[in-house]
Amino acid sequence: MNKIKLLQEMIDNSSNIVFFGGAGVSTDSGIKDFRSKDGLYNMKSKYSAEYMLSKDLFYSDPTAFYEYYKNNLNCLDVLPNATHKYLKKLEDKGKLKAIITQNIDGLHTKAGNKKVYEIHGSIYNNYCLKCHKFYSADYVFSAKDVPQCNCGGIIKPDVVLYGEMLPECFIDSQEAIMKADMLIVAGTSLTVEPASSLVRLFSGKYLVIINNDKTPYDKMANLVINDNLKKVFSQLK
Repeated sequence: MNKIKLLQEMIDNSSNIVFFGGAGVSTDSGIKDFRSKDGLYNMKSKYSAEYMLSKDLFYSDPTAFYEYYKNNLNCLDVLPNATHKYLKKLEDKGKLKAIITQNIDGLHTKAGNKKVYEIHGSIYNNYCLKCHKFYSADYVFSAKDVPQCNCGGIIKPDVVLYGEMLPECFIDSQEAIMKADMLIVAGTSLTVEPASSLVRLFSGKYLVIINNDKTPYDKMANLVINDNLKKVFSQLK
């Protein structure tokens, strides 16, 4: 049977779907992923992307951190793509119960989805380390050098940097997966822990993995589609 047709049948036969997505979900919107040959981690640089986006660099040299962060993670003008739009439609039908995303671009929220667990945070949430006042992403990305609060404190993006713990919503995402009868995993290499361990919590009916490349969890899946996400999701009803 055609894999798209099989995927559609699985969706039609499910009532509690959870979507778990990574950087590949947003590449069709023009955002670089991390681990592909053209991704952020493979760009020539004096230091690794992991170090440039680490807690250690942020606190030791916020100027260097923000120069890298602003140059590479500003996606304020980026729009949702076919995958985001399909997931909004699936939520509106009452089938999609939650989106778990490793992305910090906020595109699922822009697309109109309501139940989104941003387990690596979001560029749209920023706060002062001193007084905890909230600041918008526009303020952060338009600030000269290191964005500072009115109180003089440094503003930190509420994104999970290397070396930091995942937020509380990670627990909520675990619970959502354990209740799901279908888990769609898309656009992620499933190599980053603890996020990738979420797949092992699923005990429902259908596990589907959609990704350009193979993942370590393919053998667990009921259906694996190695293709472009836009091509796949634009064919679904």
